[in-house]
Amino acid sequence: PDVIVNAAAWTAVDKSETEQQMTRRINADAPGVLAREAAALGAWLVHYSTDYVFDGSGEAPWTEADTVAPLNVYGQTKWEGEQAIVQSGCRHLVFRTSWVYAARGRNFLRTMLRLLRERKEIPVVCDQTGAPTSAELLADITAHVVREVTRQGVARPDLSGVYHVAAAGAVSWYDYAALIAEEARRQGERLAVESLV
Repeated sequence: PDVIVNAAAWTAVDKSETEQQMTRRINADAPGVLAREAAALGAWLVHYSTDYVFDGSGEAPWTEADTVAPLNVYGQTKWEGEQAIVQSGCRHLVFRTSWVYAARGRNFLRTMLRLLRERKEIPVVCDQTGAPTSAELLADITAHVVREVTRQGVARPDLSGVYHVAAAGAVSWYDYAALIAEEARRQGERLAVESLV
């Protein structure tokens, strides 16, 4: 292959604390194997990482040059995966993203929609902010960048690196949940929820 895209990850953040071995195998070891194979083949490796490689402090958006400081097993193993890729010497595009949502799969949007239909009261934290990013946006960006790095006659090893890819803006989990509820009602959904707390 010219390009290997690794969209696999252990993303159950809380469960990572009790399933550390499995989390490490999927988030750190497997990307290392893919990176070594990509290096041997001369292929590009596209890999998705996370904002959890940072400690969540501060007010400004994180940059690629900021020092990582994971606070949990999930963030630590994603960082280890990034390092394995970089150290392999393969041409790579590591996309750090945040709060990914989609119409399918397990994500905050789908979980919140289910809870809004089932419960009268839902506790949601308001002291964490981030940028909800659609899987569709990530796919579009990936397709564009892969086209760029694999164009015939154009060698672009200078594009190899770690990039932050997230939607613009920021919102708290609480405000995100409130927006989901508001939009669901606007779309005619019958919700059981009476309040977010």
